Amino acid sequence: MITNSPTMITFIIYLIAMMAIGYFGYRSTSNLSDYILGGRSLGSLVTALSAGASDMSGWLLMGLPGAVFLHGVSEAWIAIGLIAGAWLNWKFVAGRLRIYTEKCSNALTLPEYLSSRFEDNSNIIRIITALVILIFFTIYCASGVVASARLFENMFGFPYHSALWIGALATISYVFIGGFLAVSWTDTVQAALMIVALLIVPVFVIFNNGGIQASLDHINSLNVNYLSFSQNLDSIAIISLLAWGLGYFGQPHILVRFMAAESAKTIPNARRIGMSWMILCLAGAVTIGFFGISFYASHPELASGVSANPETVFMELVKQLFTPWIAGIFLASILAAVMSTLSCQLLVCSSALTEDFYKTFLRKNASQKELVWFGRAMVFAVSIIAIWLASNPENKVLGMVSYAWAGFGAAFGPVILISLLWSRMNKAGTIAGIIVGAATVLIWKQYGWLNLYEIVPGFVFNSITIIIVSLLTTPPSAKMLSTFKEVAEEISHSR
Repeated sequence: MITNSPTMITFIIYLIAMMAIGYFGYRSTSNLSDYILGGRSLGSLVTALSAGASDMSGWLLMGLPGAVFLHGVSEAWIAIGLIAGAWLNWKFVAGRLRIYTEKCSNALTLPEYLSSRFEDNSNIIRIITALVILIFFTIYCASGVVASARLFENMFGFPYHSALWIGALATISYVFIGGFLAVSWTDTVQAALMIVALLIVPVFVIFNNGGIQASLDHINSLNVNYLSFSQNLDSIAIISLLAWGLGYFGQPHILVRFMAAESAKTIPNARRIGMSWMILCLAGAVTIGFFGISFYASHPELASGVSANPETVFMELVKQLFTPWIAGIFLASILAAVMSTLSCQLLVCSSALTEDFYKTFLRKNASQKELVWFGRAMVFAVSIIAIWLASNPENKVLGMVSYAWAGFGAAFGPVILISLLWSRMNKAGTIAGIIVGAATVLIWKQYGWLNLYEIVPGFVFNSITIIIVSLLTTPPSAKMLSTFKEVAEEISHSR
């Protein structure tokens, strides 16, 4: 176990910095709106980078490079699908959602937005939506805990279960203390660290391999399929990889960043910043995994780590190509990726439990201080469950992320998208769509029909259900139609 090394010192400094930001977030948090949504005060840069960092969890530096390292560039279809989905999300959802949530009683959470949007006085939408968030986010949170455990296990020789608690507690601390502002500010720092690592590390790997052409020739000689985007992939497999992009429309931890933007006018600039950051990060992750094939084929004596677990390819390359001080900085980027996503997921779960259950059903007249502290307690409670789910050392980061991503994309994606673009959608269509989308993912995952990623049938069946049920049931009220028109007008003026 490494107990007194430059890498350990770097990690400690990094964690202290995150705790300090958490403290400043605590000083700026005075009510539930601040704790859950930061008082809707995020500018373009923080909106863009925090949305990107909360999206790109540990899978960006572990799961994706590991998949490319195993199978070659064909796994890059995931990145292509994500880029397309993210751009569409920024273009058609971000600004509209920012305006609509403010029109809908200044909604702080997605369940509250949907409940207000469709005038659901029975709170059925709020309950169903919050339950789906808790189910799939607990799985998502567990994937982040696994990624952080792998990092501490790989770097410092901690036993898996000890590493599990260390990684989780690092994130829980600043979320518990500082809430949304701490999460958003730390995400901005973490996004900067991630992109620096993903731009520099590939250059060193390629240089060590003798250059781009030498690397390509070597990889081609190992297996020509490594350079093929379609080899060994049928149309179903390509559709499944591209379909990751559908998930963006329904991810609560990303959508909440749009809701927290200072105004809809900040969205276009945030989109440009966020998409540039995302494209560079994904390109770096794919490059690391791909050229790592050549590196370890040339250095088989160094390949024991990646042979045991391909998802550690980024970690192994950094340790073997850089000095301990630089390696410590770059390896902290994995912790940054994990912490940025896990922190936002914990906060969204806490928000659902606090705003949509506790305040709505148990303590309608609770003070702001009481709600903030209850939210902090829920961060801790969800964390314990996530740690329990992550306790199996056989868990794979990409597999857990894939399941949760599909769950949110299929349950909420069509609901959010159609609610912002179609005035005829109503309460019955919303409820039916969420149930059908979530149920499809849960069932399809169990049976694996057609080897098709479960987000595809879930998204399609949800969309069809919304349209059919909405058309067959009571039309929206005059107030709902009026609000929809107001939002459309404000969107046109904000461009």
